Amino acid sequence: MRLSQYLMPTRRDVPAGAEIRSHQLMLRTGMIRQSAAGIYSWLPLGLKVLRKIEAIIREEQDRAGALELLMPTIQSADIWRESGRYDDYGKEMLRIKDRHDRELLYGPTNEEQITQIFRDSVKSYKDCPRILYHIQWKFRDEIRPRFGVMRGREFLMKDAYSFDLDEERARKSYQRMFISYLRTFERLGLRAIPMKADTGPIGGDLSHEFIILADTGESAVFCHKALTEIPAPSEDINFDDDLTPFINEWTSHYAATEEMHDEARFNSEVAAEDQISARGIEVGHIFYFGEKYSKAMKCTVQGPDGQMTTLHSGSYGIGVSRLVGAIIEASHDENGIVWPKSVAPFDVGIINLKPGDEAADEVSNRLYKELNAQGLDCLMDDTNERAGGKFATMDLIGLPIQLIVGPKGVKSGVVEIKDRKTGEREEQTIETAVAKIIASHKLT
Repeated sequence: MRLSQYLMPTRRDVPAGAEIRSHQLMLRTGMIRQSAAGIYSWLPLGLKVLRKIEAIIREEQDRAGALELLMPTIQSADIWRESGRYDDYGKEMLRIKDRHDRELLYGPTNEEQITQIFRDSVKSYKDCPRILYHIQWKFRDEIRPRFGVMRGREFLMKDAYSFDLDEERARKSYQRMFISYLRTFERLGLRAIPMKADTGPIGGDLSHEFIILADTGESAVFCHKALTEIPAPSEDINFDDDLTPFINEWTSHYAATEEMHDEARFNSEVAAEDQISARGIEVGHIFYFGEKYSKAMKCTVQGPDGQMTTLHSGSYGIGVSRLVGAIIEASHDENGIVWPKSVAPFDVGIINLKPGDEAADEVSNRLYKELNAQGLDCLMDDTNERAGGKFATMDLIGLPIQLIVGPKGVKSGVVEIKDRKTGEREEQTIETAVAKIIASHKLT
């Protein structure tokens, strides 16, 4: 993509009302624009990041054996009354009526909807277990939306739901999603720490939040430092194996959110030099809630003994749009965003320092074509902005690699490569620069 043909309305000033760095930088880079309080339009740069995050989440859900479907954003109030949960959500849930005076709601979550689907579709134990998921926009009417996409009213969410014959099997599905989440966040360039959490209005007796450490986190968190060092499960993990040893490695160390923190236990179980007390951002939340919805909504199947069996379920959420802000909070510097390679909107930024110069144009176009041909997504700054402005823009949007093409360097047969994360620069011949970037891209 050529910057002269792209929609990327950057700004130098810090927008009024943007309290945290991710909100500021998403506005300054032209990733989003506010449409109403807590509701945003996603412009091309922001949408590219959102889609990359979504793709990684989808790949890891599929790898864990989950099946994708798509449920409606508008749900009937009747199924929420059937589960007994309609009044548990106050004004946060947007209630509406259609022209026939039927009560509807803009779904904040989908436990009722998926239970109805499964109840009406599956009749035999032979069709269990199943984990179903979708990635869909949701709405919760936050009383005070703030922090940009971190606490907006409309948000993109991945929510999955498991159905099993009994508690033992249901807890295995829970473990499957636990491991899938660790892999997902690792691929997104994040170190997420699972912490036992309150189940809230979702229900049940088993729940974990996945928290990343960040100064702007909404709550205090406490954990053993070992949890920042344990490697995530590898790509070749067999989800049909016993996952308990992997789970135990993570859950045997103390980790708690502010609400679940036991200071006496923390101090007795964790040596002072191993204690981490910090702020955290929730990026995922998983629940096992047993028969809560299945019993209320009569979601049963015929078991192997011929008797009707009430299914056990769990739900598993990841805030997809929230992750964009969370990644920025975890990866930025004074000049702008520093994207992990896996979710960067473009792989390479090519800076033509002098558009109109025949030699600089020729080399810039050559680099652009050769890298694109190798599957790298390039953004070429071919505008007439001054060099300082070009450098500032590329640092602001945070592409992992910058290729700087100037008349002097071209005359000598070299271009400059800049690593956005480290700031290191090196001159290379054009051929070597292309080969090096391609090799680096293939490694990721």
